[in-house]
Amino acid sequence: MSDELARDTGYRELLGRIGEAYAAGQARAVRAVNVHLTETYWEIGRHIVEFEQEGQVRAIYGKALLDRLSRDLTLRHGKGFSRSNVIRMRQFYLAFPKGATPSHELSWSHIVELLKIDDDLERDFYLQQTRRENWSVRELQRQIRSSLFLRLAAGKDKEAILALSREGQALEQPADILRDPYVFEFLKVPEPHDLSETELETRLCDQLQPFLLELGKGFTFVGRQYRITVNNTHYRVDLVFYHRILRCFVLIDLKLEDVRHHDIGQMNLYLGYFAAEENVEGDNPPIGILLSRHKDELLVEYATYGMNSQLFVQKYQLYLPDREELRRELEATLRLAEGERAHD
Repeated sequence: MSDELARDTGYRELLGRIGEAYAAGQARAVRAVNVHLTETYWEIGRHIVEFEQEGQVRAIYGKALLDRLSRDLTLRHGKGFSRSNVIRMRQFYLAFPKGATPSHELSWSHIVELLKIDDDLERDFYLQQTRRENWSVRELQRQIRSSLFLRLAAGKDKEAILALSREGQALEQPADILRDPYVFEFLKVPEPHDLSETELETRLCDQLQPFLLELGKGFTFVGRQYRITVNNTHYRVDLVFYHRILRCFVLIDLKLEDVRHHDIGQMNLYLGYFAAEENVEGDNPPIGILLSRHKDELLVEYATYGMNSQLFVQKYQLYLPDREELRRELEATLRLAEGERAHD
């Protein structure tokens, strides 16, 4: 009986190993197909552009050329050559004329979303960030819709903006995890809204996956209303996370209106407690973020004078930001930098 049981256990292990090998093989096959597909689409785009560039007569075909190609390629090869797809193939080559560089890591659906972005800096950022964080197509769509690049670029100088576009968001110091503002449109709170801080916290925890996506890479959820005790007095931190990359706790308190000076003092107390009582060997000092609807810059400056440099006050909003306003701020920063360089 025991031998038979051992054989059954061995068989189940065998079955599991075969299943894992099959799933891994399928994933490799899908990646291989994706690489060949996107490289093929890039080649098709190259052929179209080179055909258009051969002379004036062919160049005037314009829209009619793409319509005719879509029709004839569909007749010859079946699905995959809709007019919109043929247009994207042409765009793909024009956006990456030196080669189909994203093809080894991103699906054609990812590339289509990237090609919808006209600005080269913005497109390059989302390309790098999708690679860094392994975003699904749906996650990429959400980050584009919430203007992540423009929010991260806000307040940076030209060199920092260019680095953000080339490399994505590097996480090397506490300030790198911040966003201005945080956007919680996924909560779908109707306007006008009348939420309490507890209701907002509950909604964020109920929507933990999109909340973690908005916070960014590296966050793991530890708990809500995390109780700490100092001299027999109990306090509760609204939300506690641990950041795997920065190797530190991240404490978040939610405020519906302006942050007041005693809110900052209380967060500083939380940071001191976690540094002394919760950190273990290898942990870095904790980070504190007060999230509020509004931010009084002068009050924050005075209230944090000489205080922990890892305590931040950031704004959040429940609706998508004004994309054009953010873009105007970015363009103004770049124009100012160009003007200063020309003056020098």
